Amino acid sequence: MAAIHVLHGQPTPEELATVLAVVQARAAAAQAAAEAARLAGVGPASPWNDRSRLLRPEIHPGVNAWRTSGWAR
Repeated sequence: MAAIHVLHGQPTPEELATVLAVVQARAAAAQAAAEAARLAGVGPASPWNDRSRLLRPEIHPGVNAWRTSGWAR
């Protein structure tokens, strides 16, 4: 774990211990979640896996809409 420096103020030992416990708990939770995702084979979302890109875009009626409806988007 990286060193933590107090830049402003004079925290009491209890306040500093509380902050360090919260930071350590968050880091441990993030590491556990990353390990669980790695073991489950779940990676970050990929645009290639997004099936909504296969759907037709919404049609907006208006002037020349019929002409522009066939254009590539």
